[in-house]
Amino acid sequence: MKRRSLMKAAALSAVMGLTAGAALAQEEAEKKVIGVSIPSATHGFMGGLNWHAQDTIERMGKVYPNLEFVLATAGDSAKQVSDIEDMMATRNIDGLVVLPFESEPLTAPVAAVKEAGKFVTVVDRGLSQEGIEDLYVAGDNTAFGRVAGQYFRDNLEPGSKIVVLRGIPTTLDNERVEAFQAALEGSEIEILDMEHGNWNRDDAFTVMQDFLSKYPEINAVWAADDDMAIGVLEAIAAAGREEEMWVIGGAGMKEIVKRIMDGDPQLPVNVTYPPALISAAIEMTALNFVSNAPMTGRFIIGSQLITPENAEQFHFPDSPY
Repeated sequence: MKRRSLMKAAALSAVMGLTAGAALAQEEAEKKVIGVSIPSATHGFMGGLNWHAQDTIERMGKVYPNLEFVLATAGDSAKQVSDIEDMMATRNIDGLVVLPFESEPLTAPVAAVKEAGKFVTVVDRGLSQEGIEDLYVAGDNTAFGRVAGQYFRDNLEPGSKIVVLRGIPTTLDNERVEAFQAALEGSEIEILDMEHGNWNRDDAFTVMQDFLSKYPEINAVWAADDDMAIGVLEAIAAAGREEEMWVIGGAGMKEIVKRIMDGDPQLPVNVTYPPALISAAIEMTALNFVSNAPMTGRFIIGSQLITPENAEQFHFPDSPY
């Protein structure tokens, strides 16, 4: 028994030595600075994403003391461009994690970071030029649109009329809408109109008010985002047309998922698109600097249909979103 105890103690001592050695190696490793540039918390999804970004940076800073993170949030493209330029000029960042506010205005500034020899991770909203970034992390935007479109196709009669609210003009919005339209091909479902609601509750309310005034018959709405879905539902309620149409948003806001769990006929289903994807992007970028694991390429997180039958597994009441 004494021999076994001694062996266990020796093994434990070895593990502790390796852990201490790894921590010491991290402390003595060359300092690296990673910039994280994301949009401000202008709506629920982005609020959740901001929360996950801050939480991940805090965790990564404790695990890897040789890594320093610089987080900047922006309410428009101009501010985001300025933030990135400042990171390069004053912080001399070694890597950049960027979720572009809009694709086109951020393409040249992010390309300049890459040309300076920095590691670049683009998240969610792609750039307007392919191949700039080292790593791309996003939800499956094609599946996001296809899954929603298939539900419309399977649950609306031929000849049904629908309206669509698009997000901010970005490559991911294009991918979603194109996949949604492709899923409806041959179904005889008519898309009456499409307008940008900018993933914003107030903008969506205004767009939906316009749709309701223009079209006396609407059978369903693809809001393509849960914040926009809330604005759409408010406009429908104000017009007294709740019995006429149902609405599908996206991204799994906890309030929406709870209503699906409760069998709300206006919100039959939802499509996943987790704001925690920013955590994957930050952690994978950190690994580029602290490990030999390859961190280049595309990391795509799948989209699933949330239904009353499975909604409970997607409901996180304590989450920020």
